[in-house]
Amino acid sequence: MDHAEEEPPTDSEDDRTWRGVPMDIIYRGLDRYELRHFPEVRPSESHTVLYHLPIDPTSLDPPKPHRAPHKWDANNVRLPCSNRSQYPVVQGDGNSSLESRWELVQNALLQPIRDSRELEAAILSYNTKYASNWKFTALHKLFDEELEEEESAGFFERTMPKMVQLALALPDLVPCAIPLLKQGCNKSISMTQQQAACLLANAFFCTFPRRNTQKKKSEYCLFPDINFNRLFQSSGQSVLEKIKCICNYFRRVCSIPPSGVLTFQRRYINPKQFLDWTKCDATVARESVPVHISSEGTIEDQGRGLLQVDFANKFLGGGVLGHGCVQEEIRFVINPELLISKLFTEALKPQEALVMMGSEQFSEYNGYASTFTFAGDFLDETPRDASGRRECYIVAIDALRFVQTAHQYQEELMLRELNKAYVGYSHPLSTPAPGVATGNWGCGAFRGDACLKALLQLMVCCVHCRPMVYYTFGDRDLRDQIYAMYTFLVDNKVKVSEVWRSLKDFRKHNLPPKKLYAYLYQDYYDRKNKTSCFSLKSPKRKENTPEPKTGSANSNSELLDDESLANLMKDLIDDDQADTAQASTSGSSTGSTDKSKQEQPSEVVTPSPKKCGRMSLIAELDRNYYTVGPGPAKKICPSTSPCSDQGKSTPEKPQPTTEEVRIQIEPEHVPETDTEPESPETESRPTVEEGRSVEYEADVGEFVEGTPPEETRPKPGGGRKISDYFGKISK
Repeated sequence: MDHAEEEPPTDSEDDRTWRGVPMDIIYRGLDRYELRHFPEVRPSESHTVLYHLPIDPTSLDPPKPHRAPHKWDANNVRLPCSNRSQYPVVQGDGNSSLESRWELVQNALLQPIRDSRELEAAILSYNTKYASNWKFTALHKLFDEELEEEESAGFFERTMPKMVQLALALPDLVPCAIPLLKQGCNKSISMTQQQAACLLANAFFCTFPRRNTQKKKSEYCLFPDINFNRLFQSSGQSVLEKIKCICNYFRRVCSIPPSGVLTFQRRYINPKQFLDWTKCDATVARESVPVHISSEGTIEDQGRGLLQVDFANKFLGGGVLGHGCVQEEIRFVINPELLISKLFTEALKPQEALVMMGSEQFSEYNGYASTFTFAGDFLDETPRDASGRRECYIVAIDALRFVQTAHQYQEELMLRELNKAYVGYSHPLSTPAPGVATGNWGCGAFRGDACLKALLQLMVCCVHCRPMVYYTFGDRDLRDQIYAMYTFLVDNKVKVSEVWRSLKDFRKHNLPPKKLYAYLYQDYYDRKNKTSCFSLKSPKRKENTPEPKTGSANSNSELLDDESLANLMKDLIDDDQADTAQASTSGSSTGSTDKSKQEQPSEVVTPSPKKCGRMSLIAELDRNYYTVGPGPAKKICPSTSPCSDQGKSTPEKPQPTTEEVRIQIEPEHVPETDTEPESPETESRPTVEEGRSVEYEADVGEFVEGTPPEETRPKPGGGRKISDYFGKISK
């Protein structure tokens, strides 16, 4: 059946876990690994290859390392085996002298290591500066309490000596410089799986110099941590399970050296070269962008052969070497070769992404976050490409973190997410682009709106002509909402520029986030019929309550640079403070007689994310994201949160004019049961409060509450209704 004539699901198909087209259409009728993602490995000025070419991709022997001089500078990884790597050692007389760090590492690791405490002593012998700070509690608990005595003994008797041998082979396996993938560059690094295993063994033994300090202006302050010491001292059952996955990886690679190849490619697009979304004529069409939306399955399992999205932290790996255990962290421990990206990848900027090619899965798992468990060994049968890489292609794109979810509908912030996905989903070849396997990007701890993120990713896929597979991770309602929106856009041949125009206008109407799709339906209907129920008359504003500053992003010349976006985020914080201060002044001057008026605000004012001298997560995040010039990048701790907003009063509601039509919108029903105490991180969303009237112009359309709407106002002259577009879906 031609996918352009796809039938909507019938009643007998309602039990299907997916909507859209079957997966064979996503693969364009070909084998899932037949479409090419990237060109073959070729060394160049922008592509460093750490092994000899050419290679035989079918050979079981690892490729031979490429030999070149080591470099000890700010543009290359400082390897522990370099003769420039020295460490101060205190002598018996109390004086200290500089000695070769690599000799210290060799002397420590070549001693018998029979349990976790001897391992701790060995690691601290060449990290004496941190002897009082590093606690190996997770490591001790795993081998002393979690594992059976036979398992622990087997690891230290059989696997540990081979890990030591692998780590100390660093001068022979990596006899050349490894460049850093720094911000603002397009560079790639290709290495063998054996070389990656050697580097990861050194990370396990915490041998990499200058990567342990937490100082803000240290050399590697903008790089993720790579040594495993933080993982070893973290707490929680999920931490133990992550260490099990890593131990299983070393058991495998120390028994049979892997023979494949890995490539890490940093992508950067100059902001002036981004697409002008206001002029994008790409149309949402099934022919170019078929979609498959499923409430079951995972990106790594059901998305094989596609470009798989890593919901990344700007510091690659996020909390994988700490307490973190969500999508990115789980992927990094079941495919541990991804961890090596933390060694050389600087924090991602807004216009950057990282593509990781060829990683192999070594472990099975169950659960998620606190329920995550190691479920045993996994044999990855993914075929290899012509360069010897497993055909596993992962793109890391980091979403913004929001303290107040209402901020994400700011034009500049939606534009940032659009451009981030645009960089990650671009296709470097002239052949048809494989599909993208994605999901609720940035919608967990980062508090993004899944409906918005799905739409932004769909827009990018339309531009790049990529099929899209979207996993809602058990959320059937979200699956149906996204599919209904997609069907509406396809049936009406809506352009990407039209979607972008409506998204930009959504925030102006102070509607709750759950009304996003309903607004988009109605906005399209009203624009087509040249009437609008969203032509709000702006209430008169007091001088001390300015609207948050927004800048136009309608042309490439006006795209925000890092400094401008930092200023925007500062304005959000400052404006929130101004609203709070003004409301407080108003409350104190009017007294108790105006209390009823204060309970009915004319506009929704979000509470300030900066209270009690603490900066909000979003302000802190964006200060780090968009720092201009040199400066530290402080990692955001999830426990950092704004103080709760208490005793806040709101401005007085202006009286409507007699020419305005007042339409009452019912407040959102909140069930009395299953309520949770309000936490400091709970955001205040812009909503239409009970008893509040929304003022519209006299010529109005009908506000559509549902998705899809049950009934709408007929067109002049008895034309089609908007519900006609969804008739076949509801049948």
